[in-house]
Amino acid sequence: MTTGAWTPATAGDSALPAPAAQRQQRTHQVQLITGDTVEVTDGRVTGFDPAPGRENIPVHVESDGKRSLVVPLDAQRLISEGKLDERLFDAAGLDTAAARRAYKDGLRVIVGYKGAASTARAEVRDAGSTKVRHALKALNAEALTTPSADVPTLWKSLTQADNDVMRTTAQGVDHVWLDGTVKAQLDVSVPQIGAPAAWQAGFDGKGVKVAVVDTGVDADHPDLAGKVVAGKNFSTSPDNEDHQGHGTHVASTIAGSGAKSGGKYKGVAPGASIIEAKVLDDTGSGGESEIIAGIDWAVEQGADIVNMSLGGPDTPDADPLEETVDHYSGTSGVLFAIAAGNEGPGASTVGSPGSADGALTVGAVDSDDKMAGFSSRGPRVGDGAIKPDVTAPGVDITAASSPGSAIAQEVGENPEGYVTISGTSMATPHVAGSAALLKQQHPEWKAAELKGVLTGSTKDTGVPAFDQGSGRIQVDHAIRTGVYAEQTSLNFGTAAWPHDDDKPLTRTLAYRNTGTADVALDLAASGTDADGKAAPEGMFTVSPAEVTVPAGKTAEVTVAADTKVEAADGQYTGAVVATGTDQNVRTAFAVEREVASYKVELSHLGRDGKSAAHFQTYVKGLTGEAAGSEFALDENSDSTVLRLPVGEYSVQGVILADRADSTKGTDWIAQPKLVVDKDQKVTLDARTAKPVDITVTERRAKAQQAYMIYAVKKGYTNYQFGWRLTSYKNLRAAHLGPEITDGSLQQLWEADFHKGADTQYSLVYGGPAERLDTGFTRHEKRRNLAEVKAGIGEATPGKDAYLSTIGTLKGSLMGFASGRMPLDAPSTQHLYLSTADNAQWSIAMEQLGDTLPNGWRVTDATYRVSQAVYRPGNTYTENFNTGVVGPVLAGYSGLTRSTNTLYAFLDVLSDGQGHAGGSTLTSAHTTLSRDGEKLTENDDDLSVFSFPVPAEDGTYTLSSSVTRAPNIALVGTRVDTSWTFHSKDGDKALPASTVHFRPDVDLQSRIKAGRKISMPVEVEGAAAGENLKSLAVEASYDSGATWQKLSLKHGRASLRAPAVDKGVALRAEVVDQQGNISKLAVYDAFLGR
Repeated sequence: MTTGAWTPATAGDSALPAPAAQRQQRTHQVQLITGDTVEVTDGRVTGFDPAPGRENIPVHVESDGKRSLVVPLDAQRLISEGKLDERLFDAAGLDTAAARRAYKDGLRVIVGYKGAASTARAEVRDAGSTKVRHALKALNAEALTTPSADVPTLWKSLTQADNDVMRTTAQGVDHVWLDGTVKAQLDVSVPQIGAPAAWQAGFDGKGVKVAVVDTGVDADHPDLAGKVVAGKNFSTSPDNEDHQGHGTHVASTIAGSGAKSGGKYKGVAPGASIIEAKVLDDTGSGGESEIIAGIDWAVEQGADIVNMSLGGPDTPDADPLEETVDHYSGTSGVLFAIAAGNEGPGASTVGSPGSADGALTVGAVDSDDKMAGFSSRGPRVGDGAIKPDVTAPGVDITAASSPGSAIAQEVGENPEGYVTISGTSMATPHVAGSAALLKQQHPEWKAAELKGVLTGSTKDTGVPAFDQGSGRIQVDHAIRTGVYAEQTSLNFGTAAWPHDDDKPLTRTLAYRNTGTADVALDLAASGTDADGKAAPEGMFTVSPAEVTVPAGKTAEVTVAADTKVEAADGQYTGAVVATGTDQNVRTAFAVEREVASYKVELSHLGRDGKSAAHFQTYVKGLTGEAAGSEFALDENSDSTVLRLPVGEYSVQGVILADRADSTKGTDWIAQPKLVVDKDQKVTLDARTAKPVDITVTERRAKAQQAYMIYAVKKGYTNYQFGWRLTSYKNLRAAHLGPEITDGSLQQLWEADFHKGADTQYSLVYGGPAERLDTGFTRHEKRRNLAEVKAGIGEATPGKDAYLSTIGTLKGSLMGFASGRMPLDAPSTQHLYLSTADNAQWSIAMEQLGDTLPNGWRVTDATYRVSQAVYRPGNTYTENFNTGVVGPVLAGYSGLTRSTNTLYAFLDVLSDGQGHAGGSTLTSAHTTLSRDGEKLTENDDDLSVFSFPVPAEDGTYTLSSSVTRAPNIALVGTRVDTSWTFHSKDGDKALPASTVHFRPDVDLQSRIKAGRKISMPVEVEGAAAGENLKSLAVEASYDSGATWQKLSLKHGRASLRAPAVDKGVALRAEVVDQQGNISKLAVYDAFLGR
């Protein structure tokens, strides 16, 4: 989890194919809990490597623009049963920057047990080098870290094979969750909620302990002096200090004295004490298990209230954080004030753990009680319940700063010692502080009473309950409230369509009187639709309309939602308002009037025409109310009859002879377009499928991978569905349903084969379609393929490498990466690639380095050719990771200006053949000056650079230098670049140039020592062609101590190769006709052999 709920205020060797626009893509590997490995490139799944022994298990692949699920078939049932966290199979989620940091030592999971489960615990702990990081009391669980190599063993210890090879949880194991990542999410705001009135009444939070579960607290800040009564570090950071600044801001909003500001920035409950649980690291991120361990400890320390200004994405199932919150709310009476999140204003964006039933979930308003655009909204994912519960001020909140912290540096202190930031993180401590005032007034009250009074005494801000809950908190009203509703909100659920026979939906609302005198209440209910339009008269009622609540007791009323009335379908929210003498109690409610929905019955027939013994089918909503929703069915599902809202769906599934081995008979049947507008039956009949047979004529080539996928585009979302198998052996496929003639359907078939250690065949076919292929046959002859001799360069001795290919159908779908077997360097691989159907090919080479503690190999360098088009029968050479390195200005690379900002996107270490890429750097330094005056400098390279500049014309110089260590490369050890150019306001490419040195080096970037060579020198960019004014090239054989000018003739420079194992440095200066100057120097450009 992360902090972050804050924002700053306010024939032979043919000629090479023409290069496509290139940019450095970011490819990473993530590991599933099954032990299988998934390759992710820029958020897209681009490869799969099964763990040993799992080669023949089918793998379902699906993406919808938000998630990229890669689910081996043996894990699906556990996911469907809610025993296995689906996040463990979301490759895009596992590949976020926060996740990569969190899982650098191995896969982190939380395992819940049934009872003592001593045997299960022992077996899990014995899974290789698995380590127990935390024992989580509230969950009867353990937080584990397992290195990559031991994850397959962990999977076997957590699960066991069922009689049909599907996995179930091992005996004693109850749940397996991903230990996910979470992020962190007053002079006007404190009076806004009525805190001064509470102070005047004698309540300042004295005697109340509030736990700040966050990034730490600066206990030395004058506003927090003496406030922190206990503190402990649970994060991965080395100390308990608040280097991020988020927790200090939160703590001072709760209990700050305002001492440094003369009381101006006093917190809500300045008499309260703070328990500091540092669970988020110095970047504002943390793991769920650290947060749970911090909560366990805070409760042990006697916390009355826990503030959690943090969160992560919510799912329909209860996650470990939600279960922990609900556990302590119910058993210990601790109130949890939790940020709703900053993912608004879209619907169903409230994060976890704010989504927990027991949480008092807080959205944000500004000083005028207007909803903050960033504040996350309901309804809650899964059941449509009301979240957030309340709102509080969260825009431009000024509170204590932790000196030198990340937030202080980013937004600046103003006044000194304070920062002003926004977010639901800032709203939440207003509620926690208010709860502390109320707790002081009523020490015997627990979470239920505190939450009931705070939610009931709110101010209606005039927006739907899914935005504001019951309203904005008013603690001055809360301390005068003697009556509250035991149900803080009412969820009527969904009234099934059609509505002409609807019976009123009713809920009981119980009012509790905490006072010593009876209280008479007048009751009224009203609501609005999602657009704020008043609901029809009579849709919401409460009876009786008047009730007297006896002193110290409860009185019940019935609230009804009559969805039979003439009204538009959809969601409605509102509130029951109970008024009496000095009492005004609000209770939010919600109901959904279901849109037109119908029954869809699915049946599955095997190749023999009988009910299929094994199947796995997915139904995905594409349009309408169900867009993005999914249903997974198999032979053990309770029912294969679904009730679906009107709209379009995609149905696809496999019928299998053996779940553990796709080669024994698999039928893939897909209906990319199912229009639900009536009751209907859908039959997936294996007898309609035809064989898929993709081969090459090379008999010794063995199948490595088969990948089949289709996509349906709806609006801006491209829904993709497919399966990854080892081969197409005994596979058949069929299209089901109507043709799709609107151009939204695409399909791809991929087949990969290996012959020995140095030859690979990769084939992709397909493209736009109106029907999916019912059967597909292609026997590819070598003459129809392009051969690519892929040279793996050795930049430094002792390295091995990966080489992989990915095929793409132009303007269509992308296949999976093939290869990724460790290969020696230097070496040459022979790639045979298909050329039909507008195939484009990306080839990537990775130089491998050390092995990390989690078992992954470090990537020292990466180079790739992207989306190249090759011709059949031709042979091409692509040498990777060889000299002479330098910047490339083609495609996405270059220097640009957009209005008054300069941008650089440059791979200054692109290899000698111009492949985009780069490697690990030892150092980097960049400087930008204007008219001789330095504007900025930093210790970064130019891969991503931007800086604001004046609108007026000026002469700029952008200079950068990077270095590489010998264990990364012996060539290109230092690259200096400099561009001097004129620029003024406007959007355009800047007049930058560069030089490419093209000596004929071998795969070790060497040339025979002392040999006289004629080296091609090419100018790229603004000075190319007739716009070149001058070009000078020099060489140095003593690391730049002295330089000698090289003669240039017909685009070639004459020089001698350096001595054995020595390098030569090359530098050039280019001037264009307009006077713009570009300089490049490459040290150890190539070596002598």
